[in-house]
Amino acid sequence: MTEPKPDQDGASPHQPSAADRLAEGGVASRRQLLMGGAVAASTIVSIRPALANTAASVLNCTIPVPDQGRAGNYIAPNGQVVPPGTPGAFPGTGRSYTGEQVKQALRGRPLPGTSYDQNQAYLNYIRRLQSGTSGFTCYASLQMPR
Repeated sequence: MTEPKPDQDGASPHQPSAADRLAEGGVASRRQLLMGGAVAASTIVSIRPALANTAASVLNCTIPVPDQGRAGNYIAPNGQVVPPGTPGAFPGTGRSYTGEQVKQALRGRPLPGTSYDQNQAYLNYIRRLQSGTSGFTCYASLQMPR
């Protein structure tokens, strides 16, 4: 038997990978393509539960009205936080609403325990939330398409 002969430059013989052949304009074998498809399919299967968990956590996140830093203040009809006793404003709820409750309220259902005018004021407050305010991330995640 004869031993494999080294290439002209003295390197040992090398089997090019599918990626090498594709990069050089070659064709990958059917088996290599099927193996790549299997890897992609397993990746999709492992990502789906993560997305489902994310969707569930968005609906369970909470939005306080108003945030803890401004607790005790009232909410004006336009959603601004105003001092207690401001005419036409509503006392803060002293509680948080879940992402699911806010999502339903944005679609027309009232927030639990609110009158029509209170509901509108609280929704305006939620719509005005800014980055750094408690509940902002929850509200922003509700706005993302699924």
